[in-house]
Amino acid sequence: MNIQDLLLKDAMIMDLQATTKEAAVDEMVARYKDIGVITDDTLYRKDILARESQSSTGIGEGIAMPHAKDSAVQRATVLFAKSQNGVEYDALDGQPVYLFFMIAAPEGANDTHLQALAGLSSLLINPQLVADLKLAQTPEDVQELFAKAQAAKNAEDAKEEAEEAAKAQAAAATPADEQKPFIVAVTACPTGIAHTYMAEAALKETAAKMGIDIKVETNGSEGVKHQLTADDISRATGVIIAADKKVDMPRFNGKHLLNRPVIDGIKKPAELIQKTLDEEGSIFHATESQASEEASADKKTLWSRIYQDLMNGVSNMLPFVVGGGILMAISFLLEQTVGAHSTTFIFLNSLGNNAFNFLIPVLAAYIAISIGDRPALMPGFVGGYMASQATASVISSDSPAGFLGGLAAGFIAGWVIVGLKKVFKNLPQTLDGLKPILIFPVLGLLIVGFIMFFMVNPVFAQINLWLSTFLTHLGAGNALLLGAILGGMMSVDMGGPFNKAAYTFAIGVFTTTKDGSLMAAVMAGGMVPPLAIAVAATIFKNKFTGSERKQAFANYVLGISFITEGAIPFAATDPLHVIVSSVIGSAIGGGLTQLWQITVPAPHGGIFVAPLANHGLLFVLAVLIGTFISALILGLWRPVAKES
Repeated sequence: MNIQDLLLKDAMIMDLQATTKEAAVDEMVARYKDIGVITDDTLYRKDILARESQSSTGIGEGIAMPHAKDSAVQRATVLFAKSQNGVEYDALDGQPVYLFFMIAAPEGANDTHLQALAGLSSLLINPQLVADLKLAQTPEDVQELFAKAQAAKNAEDAKEEAEEAAKAQAAAATPADEQKPFIVAVTACPTGIAHTYMAEAALKETAAKMGIDIKVETNGSEGVKHQLTADDISRATGVIIAADKKVDMPRFNGKHLLNRPVIDGIKKPAELIQKTLDEEGSIFHATESQASEEASADKKTLWSRIYQDLMNGVSNMLPFVVGGGILMAISFLLEQTVGAHSTTFIFLNSLGNNAFNFLIPVLAAYIAISIGDRPALMPGFVGGYMASQATASVISSDSPAGFLGGLAAGFIAGWVIVGLKKVFKNLPQTLDGLKPILIFPVLGLLIVGFIMFFMVNPVFAQINLWLSTFLTHLGAGNALLLGAILGGMMSVDMGGPFNKAAYTFAIGVFTTTKDGSLMAAVMAGGMVPPLAIAVAATIFKNKFTGSERKQAFANYVLGISFITEGAIPFAATDPLHVIVSSVIGSAIGGGLTQLWQITVPAPHGGIFVAPLANHGLLFVLAVLIGTFISALILGLWRPVAKES
């Protein structure tokens, strides 16, 4: 499907004002109603949110594709919207969304919305198009960018089909020992949309660079494309399955096979290809397919699910951290001028402290609800509250279980409810209504409370006390090293697990001790990558293409705002130079904050919360030093750019 047929200029929103998921949906639905694409905004919004409740349509990399198919839609349409500051949209990678594509399909349409999703995804795997869309100023710019991208994609598809046919003919006529290495792959994700095609593109591009022939079958929303033939499988050295759902497996009987998550196809294509060439995959036996697939699925989704549950808790906790932390920091500034007994100081300080009192309960509650759904909310919340109280333990202690205890409470509450659901799944239908209103609340609270009071809190109270003592007596050298490590971690994957682990650790210390020193380290570390890219593109113009320089300019704003994700498009196209230089600069910036004993009593805000720091100018200096060292390394190391 040609996306140009659906992308209407009148429907575009070039400066989305919303800052939350619900507000973004409302703003886009209202635009559809205004231009007559939908007749019933209440029905369409309900169906959009129903789809979001299944799984977020925020596919990652700053993109979301909300969609619905119902009787309110008058014509198939794609609404493009762009947010300057990003919207917290519960995206799959946990990052803000900047580009929205809301798809509306009439009820009688034959999978129009799925075709549009697949068509969009096949274009949006191009990081340059995504970068250019973020810079687009008018609807005409957007349409022109998609027209060029579609034309290039059509030409590429035609060329690819011709090349595949030629390769097949050449392979048939060429002796086996003279043929290039050949492997096959299958990509698939649960929705069959973005990641399916992103993995396909990454595998093909990497194989071409390695001089390897590859054929990739996609199990997407448009069905199976580029289906592997028996001859393809027979002559392949091995098979790569990059999928998060079941695919047709018996046909690979007797072949060396790697079965990995679809994200590995996107992030680790070279590793998968090389291991397949080296025949490191175990030989697949079709008679064991069902058991092996289920075991593989369990293995590859466990840690990603834990990460997802954790991020659900952290993301819902952040508003309390940000609001409470900043108000408390402002109150401390005012204390120096108006005194500790003034009404203004007391109001702001107590308000900030009240927000902080909810941090650990909210963290635990939303981890629990991510695992066990709504029935887990109450026991998770109470378990988190118990973790925040020094008295909620069988032992006498001056220290609560704190942030770590709250993490444990959330996971325990979630899995307790999952267990109770299994225990009572065969309850007679007449008693089924008792589960949500009586059985789950009472037994869930009783079990979680028992575990927290007698097991978790006694252990984590001692760990929390040890951690507080360790940080209090941390020597200058050790503090510098810890700051450098945390700062560097912020740049390793720029929003991924390493980044989130460092940020979560700093928040844990901040919420437990009210010490903002490690927040200073991670904030400085997270500001360096986008700022370094912007500075490098300004100074070393020949190392960046024209479009890269335009995109890099926006990183000045993103960097000072502590939005590390501005560096992702550059890291995606040039990971070695960008990531290594960023890690070095971020580590230096993070280390300097500890050397100069800087504390930032706010978990976000970048340069805008520098006045709240105890040494605001030194904090800015640490960021600048890290930025310029990183920019210098990147500018000198990166090869001269070739304009396309």
